[in-house]
Amino acid sequence: MAAPSSHVLPFLSPTGTTSSVRASPGRRAGLLRCAAAAGQAGFFTRLGRLIKEKAKSDVEKLFSGFSKTRENLSVVDELLTYWNLADTDRVLDELEEALLVSDFGPKISFRIVDTLREEIRDGKLKSGAEIKAALKRCILELLTNKGGNSELNLGFRKPAVIMIVGVNGGGKTTSLGKLAHRFKNEGVKVLMAAGDTFRAAARDQLQVWAERTGSEIVIDNDKKAQPPAVKRGKREGFDVVLCDTSGRLHTNYGLMEELVSCKKVIAKALPGAPNVFGNYHVARVPQEILLVLDGTTGLNMLQQAREFNDVVGVTGFILTKLDGTARGGCVVSVVDELGIPVKFIGVGEGMEDLQPFDAEAFVEAIFP
Repeated sequence: MAAPSSHVLPFLSPTGTTSSVRASPGRRAGLLRCAAAAGQAGFFTRLGRLIKEKAKSDVEKLFSGFSKTRENLSVVDELLTYWNLADTDRVLDELEEALLVSDFGPKISFRIVDTLREEIRDGKLKSGAEIKAALKRCILELLTNKGGNSELNLGFRKPAVIMIVGVNGGGKTTSLGKLAHRFKNEGVKVLMAAGDTFRAAARDQLQVWAERTGSEIVIDNDKKAQPPAVKRGKREGFDVVLCDTSGRLHTNYGLMEELVSCKKVIAKALPGAPNVFGNYHVARVPQEILLVLDGTTGLNMLQQAREFNDVVGVTGFILTKLDGTARGGCVVSVVDELGIPVKFIGVGEGMEDLQPFDAEAFVEAIFP
């Protein structure tokens, strides 16, 4: 009697050498699907890193975008230039006021100043330059420890789905268009879903962005465009599907609950991917839910962020219009409050002005 058919597949042993194992046809199919998923995961990991690395190289745009916040905080240099030990309390009080005016928020401002005061008292900081370096270190540690990884997390298979949410007038559709432009520059195949069913002009606006960026778009005037867009994205091999949603006030419970429904229909349109055994598990879909927040609102954005996160589970923030405000400290406040990373920041009106967020570059831009 013939032995059952099997296939020999190479594997790396724990020592790094190649060995072989026999796999049944069913298991082999599962392994091949898993390998394909791993390849797609590698694509998205490289994409996220590439976008982040390019942000570090474009520091001039970031620097100019935070000019108003930097001007607000220029008093810090003036205070620390002639600092001496006898003036510590006065200098730290004025530094605290500068942080508050720039919308770092009371909790962060008090915490930073208390840390500086303690380190000065312990003799760890002995000059104005050392105090400034410690100030920058405190802010950077907060952003990296509380915010975590600011790279896009696009999962392990195509298409990756990014859902854009936010209140009316915050810059959702524009941010989606600029995000598409950034993806297209990296050779990514992008499909847009015109999901704003409340504002007819939003569909027209997104159509313009699709034409400008060379992206495809799905528009359904009678119902939500996200599910058919996700299905088309899978069927036609798109890398990323960007889903617009209707703007809504975070205080409108009914409309906020509609976002949950929107999230569910997207997930239903793209069920879980196969694991190594050929079975299926539930993947997080959408892979990213990005909340667009208007930077000019400063600390007022915190309640919006809480409500949206409680309802739909936000994975990252896009902070817009930061070039038009001196309240750039809100970037730190929203990360500290919710422990969710800022993924992108808007520092101008041009197509290139939606910048991947880099904590170190941000700190250098406001405290050069």
